[in-house]
Amino acid sequence: MGFSLAVPSDAEILQAFADGDIEAAAAAFVRKYQAFVYATAYRFLQSREDALDVSQEVFLRAIQHIHQFRGESSIKTWLYTITRNAAASWVRKYRRDLPIPEDFDPNQRLVSAEAPPDQQVEGRELQDILDRIILQLPEKQREVFVLRYIEGMSYEEISKVTGTSVGGLKANYFHAIKKIGAKLREYGYEIPK
Repeated sequence: MGFSLAVPSDAEILQAFADGDIEAAAAAFVRKYQAFVYATAYRFLQSREDALDVSQEVFLRAIQHIHQFRGESSIKTWLYTITRNAAASWVRKYRRDLPIPEDFDPNQRLVSAEAPPDQQVEGRELQDILDRIILQLPEKQREVFVLRYIEGMSYEEISKVTGTSVGGLKANYFHAIKKIGAKLREYGYEIPK
């Protein structure tokens, strides 16, 4: 089939797999979702090397089992579930203490590269503070906050992935927002209550 330089749709990728064009489909699949899978693994593992290892494992599993994808959720939701399970397995296997890293660098940034230099520095400082605050949230609140606010998933999608009710997710998100706001105020940022 082959793909153009444009990012193919999920339907096009799945069709390429179904047509037996495994190499092109796998390359497009990885290219489209590698940042998402890596960022998700990193948020769980807080280690660049571990996140890279888990990301590779996720894509191997996903490509090997792509025929089992039933389309009941989005591919992104399906990959999130695989990534979360792979990260949990990694932690159990290696029994790691997961400290908050000093160099946390998620793929989402608050400041634009086109902003004036002084705003870029201030924005990076705020992003670094926010990254540390997010890592300090309880695991469930952090997961819901990242999926809702950073990844832009709906509560319904998050519910499918986590097995938590929409009401429970909204409560966790609310508590996460309150804690983040309180911590940002401690750092001197004006956040409406």
